[in-house]
Amino acid sequence: MTTILIAVFVFGYLGIALEHPLKIDKTATALVLGMLLWVIYACNAAHFFGPESILPKESMEHFHQFIAEHPDLANEPLHKQALEYILDVNVVEHLGEIAQTLFFLIGAMTIVELVDVHGGFKVITDHIVTRHKRTLLWIIALVTFFLSAILDNLTTTIVMIMLLRKLVADKHERWIYAASIVLAANSGGAWSPIGDVTTIMLWVKGNVTVASLFKYVLLPSVVSVVVPLLFISYQLKGELPAIAEEKAIDTTITSRERSVMFYLGVGGLIFVPIFKSLTHLPPFVGMLLVLGLLWVFTEMFYNKKMLEKALEHRLPTVISRIDMPSILFFLGILMAVAVLQSTGVLAWLATELDSSVHNIFIIDTILGVLSSIVDNVPLVAAAMGMYPVVNETAVAAAADPVYMANFVVDGHFWALLSYCAGVGGSVLIIGSAAGVIAMGLEKISFGWYMKHISWLALLGYLCGAATYWLEMQILG
Repeated sequence: MTTILIAVFVFGYLGIALEHPLKIDKTATALVLGMLLWVIYACNAAHFFGPESILPKESMEHFHQFIAEHPDLANEPLHKQALEYILDVNVVEHLGEIAQTLFFLIGAMTIVELVDVHGGFKVITDHIVTRHKRTLLWIIALVTFFLSAILDNLTTTIVMIMLLRKLVADKHERWIYAASIVLAANSGGAWSPIGDVTTIMLWVKGNVTVASLFKYVLLPSVVSVVVPLLFISYQLKGELPAIAEEKAIDTTITSRERSVMFYLGVGGLIFVPIFKSLTHLPPFVGMLLVLGLLWVFTEMFYNKKMLEKALEHRLPTVISRIDMPSILFFLGILMAVAVLQSTGVLAWLATELDSSVHNIFIIDTILGVLSSIVDNVPLVAAAMGMYPVVNETAVAAAADPVYMANFVVDGHFWALLSYCAGVGGSVLIIGSAAGVIAMGLEKISFGWYMKHISWLALLGYLCGAATYWLEMQILG
């Protein structure tokens, strides 16, 4: 069965990676992959006698404990006991963990859409007026870097490219700025607990904390974007030609009200990590609490003002605008990885890597490069399944305690994985959500990006990884 599961996963993974040539949305492939793996897993339990055929050795003790706690299953055939274990333990536990990440993303995406529908992002875009090419490059990169640490990479890229269209008329010059936005968005999201989906996954599950990300990942992320921008800025000279001003858009939302919505939305997102630190509750609780408070605020606001566009700007309408295909994609791919974890495939792969490589720096760096070819979400999900978080007792009992210490909460493996998975996707334009959306909006060709940007992105990525290695030597 293990061979079948691996073959199906690899085939599905290729379908996701080849989304554009195949012209099949990756969400559809991910859902089929995730559900099909669970069907194969469960059907194997229903047709083979003995849990040994479907459960890894590490789960056998837990399986016998489950049977002991459910006397009604004691006299049932072994295959039925194994099936009940899969349904009541594996599915429920994994779905519970995945739901925390999905609810967090739904809350965050809804808040961002709420700010956007009120024109709140004009608070930023209206203040960028320079026409000097190099100055504009660094301003856009700086804003993108920090904005993507608060918002998701996808939204930040859309906002900044919309701004570019107001500032840069020439298509090829705009490609250079758009590529810089991709670099800055991916690097900016890597060091923030709410900046990138992969970092969110690590933070929500408790593998890393905010303090660890700031301490170890912030500086490498800065290096990873500054290095390529130095080369890009050298190519930019002179001033941009003036662009005819667009007519003001008529709206019933005043400038002051847009600012209020922007600061409430962004302030709410920033509050979520603080909420987790104070209450020790899962981050999705804080995110949904902020969403609920904003919902109450907007209801009171529109009930009082009785604006013509109240229906369009209320939360029920705004929620319908969030990117549900992305949510379903995460559900499908995380459920697929959960099967590999439940069957012990990921544990076996981790053992092989430990014995053949046995260096977390090399392992994470390779995963980062792979994230430019295939989606970084399943890569990080697989890594989290391969290497569970260990405690101090497990470290002390390990054959190599120094190596095992990298997998405790805030261990170097997790922080470095956050950097590598986030920044490594910049090497190819199809390697990140930011790159794909820039490619779609600006019609950037794969070949142009690979010729002009990929080597710069790889150089920045490796320089940032080297910076992290130096931090490991200095800070421990």
